[in-house]
Amino acid sequence: MEETEHTHTHTNTNKKCVAKTRSFRTNYHHKHQDHQHHLHPNHFFLQHSNRTNTFWNHQNQYPTCYPPALLPLPSLSPLHLTPNPPLLQNHNFLSKTHLHKSPLKQNNLPQATSSDTHLSVLPAINGQQQQQATLISRNEDGRRATATKAQALLPARRPDSGGVEGQVIPLLANHFLVQFDPSQKVYHYDVKITPNPSKEVARMIKHKLVQDNPVDFSNTLPAFDGRKNLFSAVEFKNDRLEIFISLPIPIGKSLEGANDLEEKHQQVKLFRVDIKRVSKLDGNELSSYLSREGDDWIPFPQDYLHALDVVLRESSTENCIPVGRSLYSSLMGGVKEIGGGAVGLRGFFQSLRPTQQGLALNVDFSVTAFHESIGVVPYLQKRIEFLRDLSQRKTRGLVGEERKEVEKALKNLRIFVCHRETVQRYRVYGLTEEATEDLCFEDRDGKKLRLLNYFKDHYNYDIQYRNLPCLQISRSKPCYLPMELCVICEGQKFLGKLSDDQTARILKMGCQRPRERKAIINEVMGGPFGPTSGNYAEEFKLNVSREMTRLTGRILQPPKLKLGNSGHIRDLIPSRHDRQWNLLESHVYEGTRIERWALISFGGTFEHKSKVPKFINQLLQRCAQLGIFLNKNTVIGPQFESIQVLNNVCLLESKLKKIQRAALNNLQLLICIMERKHKGYADLKRIAETSVGVVSQCCLYANLSKLTSQFLANLALKINAKVGGCTVALYNSLPSQIPRLLRADEPVIFLGADVTHPHPLDDFSPSVAAVVGSMNWPAANKYISRMRSQKHRQEIIQDLGAMVGEILDEFYQEVDQLPKRIVFFRDGVSETQFYKVLKEELQAIKAACSRFRGYKPPITFVVVQKRHHTRLFIDETDMSSIRNQLFDENIPPGTVVDTVITHPKEFDFFLCSHWGVKGTSRPTHYHVLWDENQFTSDELQKLVYNLCYTFVRCTKPVSLVPPAYYAHLAAYRGRLYLKRSDYATLARGTSMLSRAAPPKTTPLPKISENVKRLMFYC
Repeated sequence: MEETEHTHTHTNTNKKCVAKTRSFRTNYHHKHQDHQHHLHPNHFFLQHSNRTNTFWNHQNQYPTCYPPALLPLPSLSPLHLTPNPPLLQNHNFLSKTHLHKSPLKQNNLPQATSSDTHLSVLPAINGQQQQQATLISRNEDGRRATATKAQALLPARRPDSGGVEGQVIPLLANHFLVQFDPSQKVYHYDVKITPNPSKEVARMIKHKLVQDNPVDFSNTLPAFDGRKNLFSAVEFKNDRLEIFISLPIPIGKSLEGANDLEEKHQQVKLFRVDIKRVSKLDGNELSSYLSREGDDWIPFPQDYLHALDVVLRESSTENCIPVGRSLYSSLMGGVKEIGGGAVGLRGFFQSLRPTQQGLALNVDFSVTAFHESIGVVPYLQKRIEFLRDLSQRKTRGLVGEERKEVEKALKNLRIFVCHRETVQRYRVYGLTEEATEDLCFEDRDGKKLRLLNYFKDHYNYDIQYRNLPCLQISRSKPCYLPMELCVICEGQKFLGKLSDDQTARILKMGCQRPRERKAIINEVMGGPFGPTSGNYAEEFKLNVSREMTRLTGRILQPPKLKLGNSGHIRDLIPSRHDRQWNLLESHVYEGTRIERWALISFGGTFEHKSKVPKFINQLLQRCAQLGIFLNKNTVIGPQFESIQVLNNVCLLESKLKKIQRAALNNLQLLICIMERKHKGYADLKRIAETSVGVVSQCCLYANLSKLTSQFLANLALKINAKVGGCTVALYNSLPSQIPRLLRADEPVIFLGADVTHPHPLDDFSPSVAAVVGSMNWPAANKYISRMRSQKHRQEIIQDLGAMVGEILDEFYQEVDQLPKRIVFFRDGVSETQFYKVLKEELQAIKAACSRFRGYKPPITFVVVQKRHHTRLFIDETDMSSIRNQLFDENIPPGTVVDTVITHPKEFDFFLCSHWGVKGTSRPTHYHVLWDENQFTSDELQKLVYNLCYTFVRCTKPVSLVPPAYYAHLAAYRGRLYLKRSDYATLARGTSMLSRAAPPKTTPLPKISENVKRLMFYC
């Protein structure tokens, strides 16, 4: 990283940008260059182009070298599989004692012999995806070249033309059809600029090159991704270009040798630009792929799609702030302050996708937080609580943890100075150890100068905050800037964790009802900064529709539900429009008996504590109404502790163990009431579930002042689920609904898996993986969990085989046989990771099954995605199929879409299983990567939708299939176990000026035997 980041202005109108060009055509073969742009087998069936990081320029003033203005200040190739792939490196569960122990029941599991533990090539079932395939590669001209045949692991193909069950509903989707000319060649050039510039400068250089050298660039308008890739619709005159360009860059000097800092300096910086042709891309393969013609094993032409994606982003990037695949601008509704030194900015997301209707541009409304562009001192006053009165206490300094917190808040921010005229930008690497009044430096003559005297002598400025440290703006040498003379640069995404208030304000900014969101998206498509602006699309013969895609969805019928036998109402069909049901005259399907429980309070006023007896009494009544037995007598009287106990881990543990001893080490439930949200919540959960061995239910005193029937019911449902009960079951079991595949005497296990990663600014904490599995059949509404910590930010689940093996052991002990089928729901996987996850995790599941002699159940592997940008709206123009439907309402629960906007070949669908109360509903995307069970579209969609009604915490269908939902909750619980661990201490103690390697991953604490088979995480 450079010590400074420059934006440029042309301050001397008499100086002109000088460009010297040297070009030549060569006939050599670009073998090395072509190879790195070919589709590697590991790219598989990616649907999106690689993420491009471009920069924002509000004024398109490249001809005069003006800087980007700031906002106002105050599928791919098949895989080769080895014939006998070994067990995954981390799946050494054959040596683990707990998997060799005899089950609790008399009938032991059939263990595989050592020879059985080696996986053979994944079997093909009735023409399943793994088969002999002809591999396709490209030569330097983009032509296809046939390679040898090999075993290939390919995604599941759609088994039919889509489902047919359900009432038809006309819909609009925020996908915009993109028509392209298959005969249009795209020429890909590699760009190397020396010295390596910032992205802003790189774009300025590109614009200047094209403007000053039209002949060399064949009078075209090439698209540039701001890094190394340049795409042109016409071949350049020469295959290689070497151009020298000089740009005037006004700069100022640093405090190292700063005796003449006040003078303005004009540096004419010389850049060398090497441009080399990499390949010629053809649109015929993309056209063939989208039309679903020809060989299924032809890899998806990712390189051509990536080129078109860069083209369609080029104009928007010049006028907006790019963040990932989204672009933000103050022109889309202004800047809204959300507190804590952050502002919210509106923007839009865009991405090219292959769909059944052809190539489509997915455009959606987006909101995110940026750092507020204000002075560093007022920024700190807004962001850090203990500095709120800094302007009234200018003599204040920073001590101990205060300095570390300030350094953490400012690290890596870009700033500029306000005591002199300059466009120079700096990056904050840390704070000085000394206060500003103690800092000195040597000028060029070796004379030692005090920083305070320097600013007084050169700028006639008296430093006000003399006891604060200065900003360190160099990674290696002393370069100091006083905080009060620095301003936060605009356009920097806020990477810190948002507070609850900030999150609420951001969500409110992005919470639009369907009609409003649809209008915003349509405005983007026709606006001056959207993907249809500029001339780039026309240059590449692209025609982007400005009309949303019209399609028909289907509304699946809700399942009939079974409730407790002792209630007045024992079964029901959710008939409300939101598909919710109540339990006013009903019992939960399986209510538990809680004989031994206790209550502990942390903090609270005398008035708060006086409400505890009433709370206990009303909770007892509500539990009884729901068919849950809660003993009216606690094992020990309510324990009232100071909230400070939550700050002392040892003291907290001793208090909880005291309560457990009072219950003769057989406590079933601990209810914890807190005065307010507290970071000690993580310690409480970890100690209770690992050291003490009891499930806990926490609530706030603020909720006790209301004690509504809804609050008490929600609390009772969670308590019942945690101690072994369940809320509801399907009246018509899954085997009766899907008789072709499922049978009551052939159990099926539903597995869910997720990985949670630490905060973006956390470079040390491990990731946490969780796997859950259903333990009863055919109800399939109770799940156990297994959790593991793993390498920092690793997405592949490292110990998946071991965790699945443990869950299969538990299933056998509960059901008396191993599951005949496995349905695996994997959450948190992006499309770029599909292939790697399938390759490694499917093999891990098969490795877990191979522990048992002759056990090879068919497996269905489904990726579950919530973080996508497809939105569905009711089509107001089609009134024929709509009755009693308000157009500003969300699509109804059960809406499923598996045509038009889904993948052209693979097995995927969108299902909105919940009712959207606020904003616009986000359907869940289910993408089947592997399907040995051979579900039809109707069967799998019905299965998923029915499971969404069995979630234990509420009386409505949830938006995510429960196995994936539970896995997410379990992974979050594992993250809590690490929240107060040594990782945080290590991160704080590490120098802020260097990015240390993550420490060795420490395993999660072992969950107590009393708890591990319960749904303690829900």
